[in-house]
Amino acid sequence: MGEPIETLEGWYVLHDFRRINWPRWHSLDPKDQSQARRDLEEIFAQYGSVQPDQGSSALYSILGHKADLLFLHFRPEPKELLTIERQLDQSMAGSVLTRPYSYFSVVELSRYLAKGLSEDQIHTTLKPRLEPAIPDVSYISFYPMNKRRQGQDNWYMATREERRELMKNHGIIGHRYHDQVIQIITGSQGLDDWEWGVTLFADDLIPIKKLVYEMRFDEASARFADFGPFYVGSKLTAGEWQLLWQGPPTPL
Repeated sequence: MGEPIETLEGWYVLHDFRRINWPRWHSLDPKDQSQARRDLEEIFAQYGSVQPDQGSSALYSILGHKADLLFLHFRPEPKELLTIERQLDQSMAGSVLTRPYSYFSVVELSRYLAKGLSEDQIHTTLKPRLEPAIPDVSYISFYPMNKRRQGQDNWYMATREERRELMKNHGIIGHRYHDQVIQIITGSQGLDDWEWGVTLFADDLIPIKKLVYEMRFDEASARFADFGPFYVGSKLTAGEWQLLWQGPPTPL
């Protein structure tokens, strides 16, 4: 029988994906469009004013059909994330946004990393990883995942030592890309439909592609990992955010 591994939890995380309803946008009169733009300017300014010890937020333009935008938030308490959601939903800007997907989780580390450390030392040594700032790089790739529970490939029936060795090899691959890709793992057991969320940040998408591909050949992934959909996007600056709302031409 497998034994659970104790984890350390940090900040709560919301991946809030939105889609722009362009017909709805074009149906607004100029006054309401102006109000929506002001709402977005204020919201964007608030995101930028969050103190580092109180979390961070960033906005991304998502490639492909799955969504248009990602509002990414890290906060100490889930109630803060709920407030952030409602603020956008209740604004004029929120009236032209739908939500095709969202993911709620919490930054998670294995207690293996704290071996030999006191509680005070854990807070000091691991704080940057438990309470991370959103990296200031160009691209993001997010996907949820589960550990498989099928026949002989049941992660939760493996011994603690077996799982530790598998994840050790997994980590070796990740370390080879540490100077190109920043990885933040969040746990969501009991919080969302998948067990973990993986968020990768980089200034170039190719290292992300190579990292994920190489890990598919590692036993921890090849035998035990089931992956959800991938969402890829580029970080938006305030100026790019405003240009976005010019949108496609008004239909004839």
